[in-house]
Amino acid sequence: MSAGELDEVDRALIAATQEGLPLVREPWAAVAASVGISEAEVLARFERMLAIGKVRRIGAVPNHYRLGLAFNGMTVWDVDDAEIDRLGAAVGALDFVTHCYRRPRALPEWPYNLFAMVHGRSREEVEAKRTEIADLLGGAARASDVLYSKRILKKTGLRLAATAG
Repeated sequence: MSAGELDEVDRALIAATQEGLPLVREPWAAVAASVGISEAEVLARFERMLAIGKVRRIGAVPNHYRLGLAFNGMTVWDVDDAEIDRLGAAVGALDFVTHCYRRPRALPEWPYNLFAMVHGRSREEVEAKRTEIADLLGGAARASDVLYSKRILKKTGLRLAATAG
């Protein structure tokens, strides 16, 4: 097996975790037991899969609605291209921004190139967070909007495709 390939144990690990980690005190030990390897090997294999790009990240995917955060707004910003990398990093570092990324504009209809997702218990809370982002961006943001979620989309992590044979 080359360093960039996934073997059967890697595939078993992904299958065991693709619905999320077990909600137990020692989730990696539970995954290890389910696959039949040591916890240390589970961690080493995920570190390798991260290093070679087979797994991009390992992180929590909370259900914001279950946490009482029923107002979800994707704030969108038209940020000066010369400032977007620096300011995007600053926006992404805010503790209330769950994800932040740069996207190409689709002019003339869509001038926005910076996206930052925020959640709140009310529309007013989301707007207050949007104002905080606006203050941080200052004059580098020429325009903005917020797009509110209308329904819950199913969130999923890495999925292995079924193989024939």
